[in-house]
Amino acid sequence: MEHSLFAACLIIALAFANGTNDVSKAIATLVGSGVTNYRTAILWGSVWTVIGAAVSAFVATAMVKTFSSGLILTGMAIPPVLALAVLSGATAWVFIASRTGLPVSTTHALTGAIVGAGLVTFGGHGLVWPAILNKIALPLLLSPVLALTVSVLIHPVIHGMAGRWEGACLCLAPTYRALVTIDARGATRTLFQATGFGKPVAAVPAQCAQAGLRGLTIGLDSVHWISSGLASLARGTNDAPKIVAMLLLGGTVATWPSVHLQVFAFASVALAMGLGSYLGGLRVTEVLAEKVTRMDHVEGLSANLTTSSLVLISATMGLPVSTTHVSSSAIIGIGLLKGLRAVRWATVRDMVLAWIVTLPAAGILACLAYLLLIRLL
Repeated sequence: MEHSLFAACLIIALAFANGTNDVSKAIATLVGSGVTNYRTAILWGSVWTVIGAAVSAFVATAMVKTFSSGLILTGMAIPPVLALAVLSGATAWVFIASRTGLPVSTTHALTGAIVGAGLVTFGGHGLVWPAILNKIALPLLLSPVLALTVSVLIHPVIHGMAGRWEGACLCLAPTYRALVTIDARGATRTLFQATGFGKPVAAVPAQCAQAGLRGLTIGLDSVHWISSGLASLARGTNDAPKIVAMLLLGGTVATWPSVHLQVFAFASVALAMGLGSYLGGLRVTEVLAEKVTRMDHVEGLSANLTTSSLVLISATMGLPVSTTHVSSSAIIGIGLLKGLRAVRWATVRDMVLAWIVTLPAAGILACLAYLLLIRLL
């Protein structure tokens, strides 16, 4: 029982650490392209992260299975200390990275910790190496290349669409009950006039405010906000199942005794991720927003659309890609479109080095935690 309680505390700690590091991946483009300030962007990302993490309880069962039972051979006697060591190693590394402003992958950290603690527990024969390579290592290696490529390919399309939309907005104007177009000089033309109340009305002017129309406006900024929220939701959906899965690793909880416990576990992780995002997400967000490449409005939107689409597809397929790798690579791809000098390669070098170091660092920390815990518990 005390092992389960300790594991639950460590899971909350890892979820909090994940929030401090990973909220930046979805909202950095909002700040980097000048759409909003840091605090507002972090709050926005935190809310959608919680929603995504909660949704994952129902759509990401494959991810839970992969991390809870798919990496260790069936039939192995797994000591409860293993899960505690994995959580300790991964949590420690993500906290260290967040304090230094390095965007690292919780997926990488958990994988390294499982391999490291598994090696010291069973030796090389206790791990399912084909699953580790095909289900985890391969998607983690391919996702940065795929994200960079997709961002480079879709940006010209987004740029062309944005060019036609720039200066226009969708204005919901119930007071006028009319569909109105407005040119750059403010001249209006009524295309449709509703005969009474209760009918949907939308005005599509070029300059709603200049025309004096009052209502909810949806322009290019709004699309960027939506894409950022979607990317945050995708991040929560992708990361929460991996963290919750540690409750099932090694029989800490043999199986979900009830749906209520499962929902409570995901809800707790979701809230911890959101709290970590809001309280500790600033440092890594500054790195991605300002120190990789300068972004304009459309470039930030392209990077976010790349991140949200790839991470959501991967999460529903049970492929544990790294939101860190996808988001960072998408931003780098946008920078490369402007030339090699547009990318701050010193920052990219530090990021890539952190990615490489994460696997062995989390593994070593998990090994040390296992050796310590086996003596204390």
